[in-house]
Amino acid sequence: MAEIRSTMDMVMERLAQMDEASPDTLDQDEYIRKGMRLAAGFLRGDTAGLQEPLAECSEEEQPFVRKGAVRTLLRNIFLPREPEQKEAAEKAMQGLLEVGQVMEGMGGMVNDMKSILDRYLQQREELKKQLEEGFAQQMEMMEANIAQQTGMSMKMDPSQHPKFQEEWQRIQAEMNEQYGRAIDQYKAHIEQQIP
Repeated sequence: MAEIRSTMDMVMERLAQMDEASPDTLDQDEYIRKGMRLAAGFLRGDTAGLQEPLAECSEEEQPFVRKGAVRTLLRNIFLPREPEQKEAAEKAMQGLLEVGQVMEGMGGMVNDMKSILDRYLQQREELKKQLEEGFAQQMEMMEANIAQQTGMSMKMDPSQHPKFQEEWQRIQAEMNEQYGRAIDQYKAHIEQQIP
């Protein structure tokens, strides 16, 4: 019974806090959510751009709507595992350019992030190819040994070898940490700069 009472007390405290919250704070939160919805619609393709919906907002709303839109757009900038996934991040960066027109240097930061994503994909592909080539030589020796012992020839895929998978996971983790840190720094800087 004490546990139920304490939960009820927490709910009542939260309601009291909400009653004490100023209307301005509630409006700001609603404007931020509006910006998040606008950005999500843009990312889904519901709208062609963000400039027009932002222009329709009042001057009071705009800073908060921008902040909400930027939060959503930044969450959609990530390290792609495949080249096709880069399109989603690029669309989010396009939205940042539209929302962040009031911010000095936004174009440069977005270009830097695009460059990081390009380098990430390129280096990822190169490292995977090098690893596959290294394991291919080992696979050829194993295939030759198996053929000699059994009299049957077989073809082994280097990428299916457990050691390959282990090494590839290690390489990806290192790359994700390095490139992810760089992207996160840009994202944090952008979020801090939004008026």
